[in-house]
Amino acid sequence: MSLHVVVGTSHSGTATAQLLAESGDRVRILSRRGGGPEHPLVERITADASDAALLTSLAQGAATLFNCASPAYDRLPTETPALAAALLTAAERSGARYLNLSNVYGYGPVSGAMTEDLPLSPTTIKGRVRAQMWQDAITAHEQGRIRFAEVRPGDFIGPGAVSMFNLMVAPSVLAGEAVHVPADLDAAHSWGYPGDVARILVAVSRDDQAWGRAWHVPPVSDGSVREIAVRFADLTGSPVPHLVNMSPLDLHNLASSDPIMAEVPEMQYLYQRPAVLDATLTARTFDLKPTPLDDVLIETAQAMTRSA
Repeated sequence: MSLHVVVGTSHSGTATAQLLAESGDRVRILSRRGGGPEHPLVERITADASDAALLTSLAQGAATLFNCASPAYDRLPTETPALAAALLTAAERSGARYLNLSNVYGYGPVSGAMTEDLPLSPTTIKGRVRAQMWQDAITAHEQGRIRFAEVRPGDFIGPGAVSMFNLMVAPSVLAGEAVHVPADLDAAHSWGYPGDVARILVAVSRDDQAWGRAWHVPPVSDGSVREIAVRFADLTGSPVPHLVNMSPLDLHNLASSDPIMAEVPEMQYLYQRPAVLDATLTARTFDLKPTPLDDVLIETAQAMTRSA
């Protein structure tokens, strides 16, 4: 029975802890509120993971240190460096393997599908933060100080995910209202399900050959915002949605009054053009298929209905 430490109680973090516990491993899941799944093998701990000394002590004896945490979107640039430094320190001092859940921000604008071997060329503040987090950890791996790997999903879709679809699309569709979203409504876009993220994280952690590189999460769909919204409406019996690409002025005005939306303009390169993730390598290596899109959309609708 191995011990693992999971940092963060996001949907992905909670699902990762659940999968590990269901397989018979012990899990410590850390968050500032002490949340996480209820399971006899899961120890829920209230802790600030940016405290390197505390995180190091909690990681002692652990086989793997999973990072599924991320500061609030508007605080990501300022708070991520301390978290990243603490994770790296804890991995090096405890001997735990370090597996980081990241995203595609570090690639910057890409023509064609994003593959894991692309160089990181970020053009945004948040992208540079993610790229630096990767560079520091992979350098430590190459120097033999730690064992490190990274998992990168596309845009999240699914219950509990903080994402464009959950915040700006799904609620309006369910309410029968016009959907205003700052995106090319017909551009191909890769969507990642947190449950699939958890399965990839666990699979990578158990493969001795998987360390020292990044892995993409197979998308549940590469459909456009319009395609996903229309399918969501069909599955939930909602009216066919009227979608509107939010104008730059409207986005500016919204960003001026909301700290989370203020972070969206710099990421428009991911939404005003195709943003497709190639996860062929991951699917082939681990023989994992993404959860069917309809299942994800139905689960999302059910969760939103319960919380309404």
